[in-house]
Amino acid sequence: MPDSNLNISFQNFKRVVLVSVDGRIDSSNASEFDDAIKGVMENGQHNILLELSGVNYMSSAGLRTMVSALKECKKNRGEVRLAEVSKRVSEVLALAGLDSLFSVFDDKTAGVGSF
Repeated sequence: MPDSNLNISFQNFKRVVLVSVDGRIDSSNASEFDDAIKGVMENGQHNILLELSGVNYMSSAGLRTMVSALKECKKNRGEVRLAEVSKRVSEVLALAGLDSLFSVFDDKTAGVGSF
């Protein structure tokens, strides 16, 4: 069985929370990813930058979390943006037709600065 470890870290800035994700997002741990994002929103933060350079696999459950977070943030005048998206996640977003939903930045600094 592939390693399903998922590491999620948070960094708070003035106008945005940077959420760095590392590992696989699959059916065994998608709820952990979902809970982490919901926790940020429950703390009143609705500008989220997801740094996904370390994500080597993302299932439909991970995509669902990202889309529902985007909807929830937009309801609260916020945004979910992506930074340093791994090649694999970029392919999955394109295949699912979701690549146009998210603003994507080449690096975290540009992503944070976009808020």
